[in-house]
Amino acid sequence: MGGEPKAEVELEQLAEQIRYHEAAYRAGAPEIPDSAFDDLVERYQELADELGIDAADRVDAKPGEDHTAGFETVEHRVPMLSLEKLSPNRRDSNGEPMPIADQLSAWFRRRLKELEVETLPLIIEPKVDGISVSLSYVDGALERALTRGDGQSGDVITKQVIQLGTVPLRLEGVHEGELEIRGELYWPLAEFARFNATLDKPLINPRNGCAGMMKRKDPEGIEETGIRSFFYQVAWDSGVALPKTQGDMLQWLADRGGDVYLSEIFCTDSDEEALRYCDEYQARREGLGFDIDGMVIKIDDLQMYARLGATGHHPHWGIAYKFPPERKPTKLLDIQVSVGKSGKLTPVAILEPVFVSGTTVRRASLHNFVELERKDVRIGDTVLIEKAGEIIPQVVEVDKSKRKRGARRYVPPTECPTCGTEAVSEEIFVYCPNPACPDQIRERLRHFASRQAMDIDGLGEVLVDQVVDKLGVRSPDDLFRLEVDALASLDRMGQKSAERVVAGLEAAKSRGLARVLNGLAIRHVGETMAEDLAAYFKTADALLDFAARYVAEDEEAIETVAPAKSTQRGAIEGLARKTADSIFAELDSPAVRKVFEGLADVGVDLSVKTADVREVAEVAGKTFVLTGTLPTLKRTEATKLIKEAGGKVSGSVSKKTDYVVAGAEAGSKLEKAQALGVTVIDEEALLAFLAPLQKPA
Repeated sequence: MGGEPKAEVELEQLAEQIRYHEAAYRAGAPEIPDSAFDDLVERYQELADELGIDAADRVDAKPGEDHTAGFETVEHRVPMLSLEKLSPNRRDSNGEPMPIADQLSAWFRRRLKELEVETLPLIIEPKVDGISVSLSYVDGALERALTRGDGQSGDVITKQVIQLGTVPLRLEGVHEGELEIRGELYWPLAEFARFNATLDKPLINPRNGCAGMMKRKDPEGIEETGIRSFFYQVAWDSGVALPKTQGDMLQWLADRGGDVYLSEIFCTDSDEEALRYCDEYQARREGLGFDIDGMVIKIDDLQMYARLGATGHHPHWGIAYKFPPERKPTKLLDIQVSVGKSGKLTPVAILEPVFVSGTTVRRASLHNFVELERKDVRIGDTVLIEKAGEIIPQVVEVDKSKRKRGARRYVPPTECPTCGTEAVSEEIFVYCPNPACPDQIRERLRHFASRQAMDIDGLGEVLVDQVVDKLGVRSPDDLFRLEVDALASLDRMGQKSAERVVAGLEAAKSRGLARVLNGLAIRHVGETMAEDLAAYFKTADALLDFAARYVAEDEEAIETVAPAKSTQRGAIEGLARKTADSIFAELDSPAVRKVFEGLADVGVDLSVKTADVREVAEVAGKTFVLTGTLPTLKRTEATKLIKEAGGKVSGSVSKKTDYVVAGAEAGSKLEKAQALGVTVIDEEALLAFLAPLQKPA
């Protein structure tokens, strides 16, 4: 019993980390590699099993949810489930380690027994490391693209996929019927490196970078990234003649214009040969132009799939073989603490140099102090470093068999290592609350000038360090007061470079409120939240006035963004009470108010960009939900028109929905609207609302 409370504490800490990193991933800003996240989930599941936690009460009850606020969500015709994995950490019923070969053999024998067959043809395909996409084709034309989402429903990314230009908009030779094709969007290594070289803050890896790109609300320019696609499955069909085996299906998809890796597949009826091919394929990874994280072993006969069925998490017709990432041992010399733009204190491992996956590693992430304690990492330990194609190396494990006497536990700091301010804890993280902390100032200014925020031409990390150290810049508004002569006096700067930076600063003044909010590094305010706040409040003055009311516990203000009833939707999509508390408290702080005052003084535009909005009385401020197929308008066109008229488009129906626009084959959204008494209109009524847009302004 003595160990149970400790296990329960660890379980809750793991749950907090999983929730945090899932949210970061959905926001397009992941902080750890997938392998590190998988380790957290695997340990959580192991502890949850030991403690007898009911499946419905676990944080991982839904497989891999990646819904993003602001995107329409649509149910998959056939669930997009994760495959069962062959795991090096799996144990048998006696608690003994279970070799991969035994796991695959057990899976293979179960399938033979269930299908009542003596032989079972298998097909093995490379598991390209990207993001899953489901593509609906009607009469051969692409109608909709969805992310995997929570496996049951996904976010609509049709306009992003069309803009990308790598998925066939029409299937060659298909003129009737419907298909739902599954595929992967991935970033070839050369294209990723080329694009990453243009960024002030490099993306973590191709997969996470691809996920972030496909969740951009404005997809303009996404075709320049070089992101590619490939097909691997037809999940559903109606009225289309299709092959009966997976091998023939891949050829059929290739013949219709889809990218398919036919040269990489292997067929066999032996589980031993299948595993041998998977093991041998690892050696070929280095020569591929894209990341793969394993292989997929499938039953070749597609007619067997329906007979085998699935669990709530994975189908029975296939299993995934995951490649182990490259890990190298080295000595942990010290642990230092870095201070981020939001004040987050992060432990960093200082290592004896070690060559991992193509580069020499001297520093590695330890993520947070809870994770540091959970892994029992001590100074002087021999640790295993993993990079596996990631940009940021990480400490994944301690080799405790090599631990020497005197290895020191690391005690989390009680004060900021840079400015000495007393540190504060929030959930699993530790923060420096002092906005004047020199390291925070430096990181915030780098972020403010970055491409995803104010996009100040010529103001990179090195120059930010110089203007902080030599010109006394402390706040974003100080940047806009920089003059050519002062900049020209800095190292590696000249007259022309200085003039370019000043011109970049002048251009940045007109970026608008959303870019400013994103640039200020306010906790929980990323690109999407910044856009939503700017769109709702319109001006910085209105936003700050509201923040003051919210912090003063004005009931009307709180109810506006965080309704007490869970069935009601707040004014800002995806803004929950706890997050709202944090955001508005920071916005109402003297430090942030002072920044806004300074930005106003130097002429920065602190209002929402409204050049493309012409408010229409029946639409402005109203929330619309689109469902079904409209007679003449594509959903993207209808959405654009509603936004141009000042309205909002949501992906789900609630009591706060003003109108549901229903077309042919409208489904559950129409039923929910009728049950809630929400006004339902057709396309003709919507176009009547929007008629003023057709008149000269």
